[in-house]
Amino acid sequence: MPPEQQSSFQLVDYGITPWSVLLLFLLPLALLMRYQGIYPTRRMAWLAAILFALSLPLPWMPDWWWMLLAVCGGVASLLVVADLLTLPDVRQFAIHRKMARVASLGNRHPASLIVDNRTQAAVHMQIADDHAGDLQLNPEFHDVWLAPGKRTLVEHFITAHRRGAFSLENAYAHIFSFAQFWRRKHVFPCPGELHVYPDIKQIGKYALLARTNRLSQIGVRRTRKAGQDNDFERLRDYQQDDNYKHIDWRASARRQKLTVKQFQTDQSQRVIFMLDCGRMMTNEYQQLSLLDYALNSILMLSYVALDQGDSVGLLCFSDRIHTYVPPHGGKRQMNRILHAGFNQFPSLVQSRFDQAFLYLSKHCRKRSLVVLVTNVIDQVNAEQVENYMSNLIGCHLPLLVLLRDHRVFEAADNPNPDPAVLYRSAAASQLLVWRHQVIHQLTTNGALALDVFPEQMTTPLVNQYLEIKARHLL
Repeated sequence: MPPEQQSSFQLVDYGITPWSVLLLFLLPLALLMRYQGIYPTRRMAWLAAILFALSLPLPWMPDWWWMLLAVCGGVASLLVVADLLTLPDVRQFAIHRKMARVASLGNRHPASLIVDNRTQAAVHMQIADDHAGDLQLNPEFHDVWLAPGKRTLVEHFITAHRRGAFSLENAYAHIFSFAQFWRRKHVFPCPGELHVYPDIKQIGKYALLARTNRLSQIGVRRTRKAGQDNDFERLRDYQQDDNYKHIDWRASARRQKLTVKQFQTDQSQRVIFMLDCGRMMTNEYQQLSLLDYALNSILMLSYVALDQGDSVGLLCFSDRIHTYVPPHGGKRQMNRILHAGFNQFPSLVQSRFDQAFLYLSKHCRKRSLVVLVTNVIDQVNAEQVENYMSNLIGCHLPLLVLLRDHRVFEAADNPNPDPAVLYRSAAASQLLVWRHQVIHQLTTNGALALDVFPEQMTTPLVNQYLEIKARHLL
């Protein structure tokens, strides 16, 4: 028998075949992955590739098989097994999250993970924070070396693309062995909660322009008041752009600094927002729903009304009453409205206007400016809105805000002579004419109405409120 066949038969006699050798290595690897969460790294894959390359000349050198198996394979196996024993125990690590609970929509929110290494050796670790589908991490993970027996702080940013409350439950880590042939996956419990609120930069911009008397830059127009508010409120220090006619010279001489008189406007008036969270508010424009635009404008007007000394309340509803914030004044009321509305989302249900207005009549009996923010696309909803808003006349001052759909207006303005496009344009035009009739009928009954695009809602709404204040309609 030739020597080559004799060697092959000897290997088969001992039960050593390529498949048995492969099974010998894969079985313990599968057990480690299944029960211990230990996985091979890319470095081990390179080691296996080198051993495979060294085994390629075996068909031409059959007498050397034992050298490769005994020397190269044995040394590599000992190295890999010895490195496996260097994997640290996960109980020697602890991870805690440090993060503010409140974030703004679309803004970068700083967060950090505090990692405690209780071992006496430096450890290589990859760490990633928990995040939902609408949260974006930058960077997505941290590749750090932990000093022995010390605490390490890693920082990242969280960007939220949706309002609401997010639960961050865990922190995820890959712990590497000394030679980095192995890595252990582990999930560290790290509970936390993040509340994402609408971006309120517009409120800061309004406050800055109001102090410098430049509100016309954002479209807020000056409204001539029917009467003068001459009720003295208090004395305060002179600020830039104050009217010099209001300077109290006697008080200024006594205090040795310029002092002005501040006069108060009409106080204790009420503004209640009724926010529809039903199917009419599910349309989107530029990745924001109609409800998002409405909530941003409501927050802006709430700030203006509270600054004017009025009380503000909020009622969110769809097929049920979601939340109700009783009307109050003061700086804390802004936080209450912000917290009550940040977690409201539109749903595909039919809104119950009867329940909403019945709830309003039971909980608010004083005369108020009732602002209903919704949309109408069919006769049923339009009749309900018209009837319930008309019933408020006399007890309250109703203001209906209807949000336009860009697709309907674009279809109505399309001059394409294609017959299919013409039919669609005719249907859209008829819908707009019907919508105008609904608004005209409501204003004829004595209510107020605004028909605006969602992204342009804030300025007309604030101007309407200031006009109501100036004409003393409340």
